[in-house]
Amino acid sequence: MKPDEIAEAPNISRRTVLRSAALIAGGGALLAGLGASAALAAGTKLPPSAVGYRPIPMGKSRCDNCSQWVGPTVCKVVSGQLSPSGWCSLYSPKS
Repeated sequence: MKPDEIAEAPNISRRTVLRSAALIAGGGALLAGLGASAALAAGTKLPPSAVGYRPIPMGKSRCDNCSQWVGPTVCKVVSGQLSPSGWCSLYSPKS
């Protein structure tokens, strides 16, 4: 290919790249949330990996003070045996 036939790369700004990345990340989070809502509406429990479960608390937020906690190792919305001191992204404090 001759040098004068080489196509120039489009001029893309850093702002455009960052904005696109933010939109993609936000869309992914929205779809994940919709999937979780659909599973909960269907009455099925979600696997711990789908809700970011971890066996250690997030500050003062922990499973045993969540409104979804049944105890002693059971949650209304997350499947499996869970630690009372664990935490997941569906955490909702008891009122």
